[in-house]
Amino acid sequence: MHIPDGYLSPATCGIFYAIMAPLWYAASRIVKKTLKARQVPYLAFSAAFSFVIMMFNVPIPGGSTGHAVGGTLVAVLLGPWAAMIAITVALVVQALLFGDGGITAVGANCFNMAFILPFTGYYIYKLISARSPAGSMRRPIAAAIGAYFGLAIAAVSTGIMFGVQPIFYHSADGKALYCPYGLNIAVPMMLFEHILIFGWIEAIVTFLVIRYIQKEDVSLIKE
Repeated sequence: MHIPDGYLSPATCGIFYAIMAPLWYAASRIVKKTLKARQVPYLAFSAAFSFVIMMFNVPIPGGSTGHAVGGTLVAVLLGPWAAMIAITVALVVQALLFGDGGITAVGANCFNMAFILPFTGYYIYKLISARSPAGSMRRPIAAAIGAYFGLAIAAVSTGIMFGVQPIFYHSADGKALYCPYGLNIAVPMMLFEHILIFGWIEAIVTFLVIRYIQKEDVSLIKE
């Protein structure tokens, strides 16, 4: 799902940096107030976990990649704002040191994977789990469903970013200046890869980790 340099216009990249800037600021303030001291090491571990799981990516025709993220898992354990920080750190390190995702596209990538994914997955999880006990089987099932749909919606968002480029940014003769694939190709390509393959990986990993934590230390699961 990483967007490389050159596939989004500078204006598009700038818009998503502008969107993410106040969200990053809000996340830093909220996490500073709500994250308990014993949870701080888990925030660092979550960033490392997200970094590792995102490195197992598969190229998708059109210039992007498909992979799991772990965003809903982190959100369930630490909250969606903490998940935003953890995934942002992972994405920035990947872009700067490994060339996985463009530097100009960090804002856009963070919007999809550090904002849309964990918040969507988390609130689906909250809706399904409702007020069930932290040790209930309902919790990992809800987290898995949230993870699946969170990843799918983030994939759709990425596809839309790609698909609008040839509409708004093209030469006088109609040639696309950035991503050449329209919405009719970019959105289905991103969505199908993630709902057929990577969404299931995201859901299974999330389910197994939450189930393991329930057995080892159920207090880590956010109420």
